[in-house]
Amino acid sequence: MLVEIKKVNKEEIAICTSLDVAETFGKEHRHVLEDIRRISNTISTAEFSALFCEDSYIASNGKRNPLSVMNRDGFTLLVMGYNGEKAMRFKLEYIKQFNAMEKALKGKILEREKGIAVRQALTKALQQSSENERMHGHAYSTYTNCIYKALFDKNAKQLREEYGIDKKADLRGCFDKEQLQSIKSMEMLVSGLVDCGWDYSKIKSFIEQTNTKSIAN
Repeated sequence: MLVEIKKVNKEEIAICTSLDVAETFGKEHRHVLEDIRRISNTISTAEFSALFCEDSYIASNGKRNPLSVMNRDGFTLLVMGYNGEKAMRFKLEYIKQFNAMEKALKGKILEREKGIAVRQALTKALQQSSENERMHGHAYSTYTNCIYKALFDKNAKQLREEYGIDKKADLRGCFDKEQLQSIKSMEMLVSGLVDCGWDYSKIKSFIEQTNTKSIAN
């Protein structure tokens, strides 16, 4: 049984898959897909698309098979007809997981919104200092890499490789709430040090020699 946060159509939502449902409720996966197809035949395309998304997975035999991804409402509609005491327990457990994932997602979104103002403050501090000109307009990315290195022991490029995203994708979207909080705290610290006239080498040395994780928390 697994509810997770996944990006679907460029939006992060709490989802589960038809494979999860089949395994949890003791059904054959093809029967779960048939149940989903029956739903698609009874509602409009727009309504169905708001609940389910077609995907695929690689089976143990190496063959690519169809898979359906669904949000909370899609799951609720699908399992509405699954009866019995055991099925009811599984439904309740899924709902708890959806609640937990959606709560985590809301917290993450809130932290990202808070982080925007902090990033703007750091950008402004760098622009008003001599650092941005000295670094030929790359001051923010240089300082950000320094922060990532201190917190995660990886720069932005290495983190993108770890998360499997390209250069144009939003790296911050890969971090959880706690990681976003740590980044925000570090950016606030660095912004203050830049305002005090510290240059990059001094700030970098300070971050490397200080327990930055305790500062970030």
